[in-house]
Amino acid sequence: MAAPVVRAASSVRVLLWSGMAAFTLGFSVLSVLRHDAFNTGRFDLGNMVQAVWTTAHGHPLRMTDLQGDQISRLAAHVDPILVLFAPLWLLWPSPDLLVTVQALVVALGALPVFWLARKHLGSERVALGFAVAYLMQPAVQWLVLNEFHPVALATPLLLFAFWWLDEGRLVPFALAALLACTTKEEIPLAVCGMGLWYACSRRQWRTGLLIAAVALAWSLVAIEVVIPHFNAGAGSEFLSRYGDVGGSPAGILKTAVTHPGRIIDQALRDQGIRYMLELALPLGVLWALAPAALLIALPDLALNLLSHTSTQTSIHFHYTAGIIPGIVAATVLGTARAQRHLPRWPDFAGVAALALVLLSVAANWNLGAIPFWREVWHGQKLGAYDMRISAHDRIAARVLTRVPAGAAVSATNSLGAHLSARTRILSFPRILDATWIAVDETKLSTYDRLVALPSAKRLVLLRRDPAWQLVASEDGVLLFRRV
Repeated sequence: MAAPVVRAASSVRVLLWSGMAAFTLGFSVLSVLRHDAFNTGRFDLGNMVQAVWTTAHGHPLRMTDLQGDQISRLAAHVDPILVLFAPLWLLWPSPDLLVTVQALVVALGALPVFWLARKHLGSERVALGFAVAYLMQPAVQWLVLNEFHPVALATPLLLFAFWWLDEGRLVPFALAALLACTTKEEIPLAVCGMGLWYACSRRQWRTGLLIAAVALAWSLVAIEVVIPHFNAGAGSEFLSRYGDVGGSPAGILKTAVTHPGRIIDQALRDQGIRYMLELALPLGVLWALAPAALLIALPDLALNLLSHTSTQTSIHFHYTAGIIPGIVAATVLGTARAQRHLPRWPDFAGVAALALVLLSVAANWNLGAIPFWREVWHGQKLGAYDMRISAHDRIAARVLTRVPAGAAVSATNSLGAHLSARTRILSFPRILDATWIAVDETKLSTYDRLVALPSAKRLVLLRRDPAWQLVASEDGVLLFRRV
């Protein structure tokens, strides 16, 4: 009997690693193709490329902001994990590096999911089902395809941290949690929720509350001290997204006490309800049986629901990174709790795992990021053609090779993602000290929004300006050089 059991366990692990490899390969290729098709932007992939490039060249986390000032990345977000990419950049100096590593690291999140399910549900086959369900989650796949954001790395890091905390191994937990906290300023709040879970569920009150207090302090210092320090004394510009409910951590807390109805109204908008359903339903409802684990997801979920920025209540962006680990962990623990209370149904966990995989596939068909679904009846078509490289894209790529390395460039958003590995990269129509200008007339955008009129007006003036020479004009892709 021992030999078949060993072979079964071995086959399960082969399937697990094969699934992670397929996810990594598939989504890294899709991300690279999406970039080559000029469907990434200066905001945000280009920002990360520039921060990594400047770090690799001796100026840690320096970047050019929308106004054309040279600032530290820490003035916008506290994500120093980008520094770790600098040595890799010297080996592979390409934006493809960032999106490929992102796909690989997020795929590795299936490992702690597998370990956690195997421990609490007692079966490697069942655990494989939960790991596959994680990889098939629509929010996980959109997280990887949404250009590159350091915070996406928080999803697997938080899952590893939760696994080690569940095991009571505090040193590896601290290392994983520490790395997760370097991906963005609000991620320590998820670690705070993890500490509260540890205190309540494991009755480790002193350790759990200490973890929660340290993590909360980290987040507050990042938001109230680090960002203002690097932002010339001003607070984070992203706090303006919460103007309706207080505009700052203290203001939000005050509104919650004095006007709780305003908080509820903001959170329970139609888009907010749909957002919560799209996050939660692909994992069934068993997560509701482990409410303490949901404390991990609650901070980021609350931040997204209270923001007036619509992208924060969409599963198609990176704002789900701190939410996914809590829902996934709660699903595993909720299934374990249900199994304990159903002794006459010994195979409940197996049935739950199968149902979870089928539910995840169905949700992926309707909500997911795999381009194949465009060919299926009622399949998801959003972004399904973003990976097609057109003749226009090939022309743009060829034109951009004429821009000298190191030159200060002003570019429209889609071209800027391909020109950001330099000290100075401005967003057209802002020119300032740029010596080269790259414009795609078919995508007149700045920041991450289409702003055709201001850019078109500036382009008309630019064509008449004797200080600038048009050196290339192909299929709407224009390249100017300062005379």
